[in-house]
Amino acid sequence: MTIEIRVPGLGESVTEATVGKWLKAQGDTVRADEPLVELETDKVTVEVPAPQAGVLSEILVQPGGTIAVGGILGMLGEGSGAAAAPPKPKPLPSAPVAAPAPKPAAAAPTPAPQPPRAAAAAPILSPSARKIAEENNVAPQSISPTGREGRVTKGDVLAAIEARANDPKPVYVPPSGPRHEAAREERVPMSRLRRTIALRLKEAQNTAAMLTTFNEVDMSSIMHLRAAHKDTFEKRYGVRLGFMSFFVKACIIALKEIPSVNGEIEGDEMVYKNYYDIGVAVGTERGLVVPVVRDADRLNFAEIEKKVNDFGLRARDNKLKLEELQGGTFTISNGGVYGSLMSTPILNVPQSGILGMHKIEQRPVAIDGKVEIRPMMYLALSYDHRLVDGKEAVTFLVRVKECLEAPERLVLEL
Repeated sequence: MTIEIRVPGLGESVTEATVGKWLKAQGDTVRADEPLVELETDKVTVEVPAPQAGVLSEILVQPGGTIAVGGILGMLGEGSGAAAAPPKPKPLPSAPVAAPAPKPAAAAPTPAPQPPRAAAAAPILSPSARKIAEENNVAPQSISPTGREGRVTKGDVLAAIEARANDPKPVYVPPSGPRHEAAREERVPMSRLRRTIALRLKEAQNTAAMLTTFNEVDMSSIMHLRAAHKDTFEKRYGVRLGFMSFFVKACIIALKEIPSVNGEIEGDEMVYKNYYDIGVAVGTERGLVVPVVRDADRLNFAEIEKKVNDFGLRARDNKLKLEELQGGTFTISNGGVYGSLMSTPILNVPQSGILGMHKIEQRPVAIDGKVEIRPMMYLALSYDHRLVDGKEAVTFLVRVKECLEAPERLVLEL
């Protein structure tokens, strides 16, 4: 009996998928529920399991092919493995042919085994010479010793450092001759996820009246709070206290005060959301995905950190579920983990707001008439000006700044 391997339902609004790769070859034995093939959708990679044990008898859609939901990917037959290959016929015996007798040859002398070479003795450095060599990354073997019994002196190390400084650096000389045409560029088909990202980003530019406002926040209070309680927090909850939970909490307080940033435009209507599903952008090798922390206003700091950490791990392994990437009322993107100092994040349509976090950098700031060095971060809020006025956007960002600089507001919800 042959069983059809079909594309399962992939979630709301998903009608087709692309075959990423087959995990089994034609003729392979498979167990029930063992993954057979990976499908790429607009947002996630889905594994299709074997409906029963048997043999993968036929592959109908090759990697890169597009197939609709419910379509047939291949066929699964009965059996415990691929058919055994027929035995090769034995060659017919042939009449023996007399071979000429080999001429006697003089035996070559066997070379005597060479004794192993003794390892070069490590140079002996005085304590002061060793310290200078380590501070300047000078290998002891590269120093010419002048001391008694081959010892390396402090002067020998200083001479080696000076010689290295005076040694001219090699100049790069480009290879001569014409460049081979095949090496000039490489063409790679866009994955379904990358095509979807491109379409959604262009949609945001074409439909939203997008604008960005900036502010900066002093991260001193949060950093001191984390340093004082991070060990106790981790022991109690089993997760590290990061920055993201503070930003999620601060954004929720600001969203409650400025509800337009938590809304969207649908046709000729403005839709205001009375719930707070916060998307957290996660970068992966395949592209950017935005899993959603549902009802984040009802979660405590530890629950938010666990959600974000779990999303990050599963996003890198392509294990996120489609429903975890759908919806969302507001998004937070952290370009600071990649070293970004400032950026203008693009909206995650149909949302009307996205907050961009950036690198924490020690900068001089004026505090009560004095210049102090503080850990500062630039914040960026991109918003849809069709729904959010400039005053509301600025007020939202100021409220986020106030909550982060006085974390007690997050506990008291002020």
